[in-house]
Amino acid sequence: MKALKEMNTTTNLTLDELFQVCTLRLEKNYSYYLHDISALDLKNAMEYMLHNKGKCIRPMLIYATSQIFDTPWENCDIPACAIELIHTYSLIHDDLPCMDNADLRRNKPSCHKIYGEGIAILTGDALQSLAMQMIASHPAPLKPQRRLDMLTLLSKACGPFGMVAGQTLDLFMMNDKKISLDLLTNIYRLKTGTLFSACVELGRLSSNDDDEFHQQSLDRFGKNIGLAFQIQDDILDMETTTELLGKPQGNDAKNSKLTYPLLCGLDQAKEKVQSLYNDALDAINIFGHQAQLLRELTRYLLQRKQ
Repeated sequence: MKALKEMNTTTNLTLDELFQVCTLRLEKNYSYYLHDISALDLKNAMEYMLHNKGKCIRPMLIYATSQIFDTPWENCDIPACAIELIHTYSLIHDDLPCMDNADLRRNKPSCHKIYGEGIAILTGDALQSLAMQMIASHPAPLKPQRRLDMLTLLSKACGPFGMVAGQTLDLFMMNDKKISLDLLTNIYRLKTGTLFSACVELGRLSSNDDDEFHQQSLDRFGKNIGLAFQIQDDILDMETTTELLGKPQGNDAKNSKLTYPLLCGLDQAKEKVQSLYNDALDAINIFGHQAQLLRELTRYLLQRKQ
């Protein structure tokens, strides 16, 4: 692999190289912040979750989007770290007995199974606040207005107008066998789609781009892949093994949740995923070759098995 210091956004990276760059840069920044945490149990739990790497899809979306606009890596590090911190916090809370009650995450015991429910909740809280701290103060040549825009966007996407609202509706509505397709789709867009859309816009905000048409095209792209990703998760929960998923297979059925494939049928769900990804790819045609890495990431998402 090319040396990390030599990689910049003008380099024609492969998807594997992007993953390596992403994980290395995230780990470096996490280590800096976690080093001085005085509460040892909290520090250990944060490290356990952050170093138990997943697919890094959300930060990779930020880096890949930013490459369209030739953005310096250090500008992307801030939102990339922040989005992964938010995502990790959400996984910790999702796995709690009061939520999805899952004992396994990324093929390892869930946070609460190792550190207890109290520390798991506090770890999620700490990761969420650290995400906002990094956007506000982490060194990078980002203008104050861009940082403010990032904070506004991310806090809305993960709070009561986005992910948390979706998770709440999931908790109280997904067991209703009479739920409408429109309501189910809205829950998916809130609990998963808003964070995916935020990733794409955060990638643009890392740059100096202020083109409204660019923003609209990327917004369409983000909304499509966000909904597709959640429907895919439903399909994989039905078809893939626990070992490959890295989390308990069949958890939706165990929790008596109504999902897109159950409501519309497995074949129609797969057709919907394909259609959404096609629409997403169409939305970024305006960027030409500059969006090639983002296209490769999108095709990887379409073909994923976990």
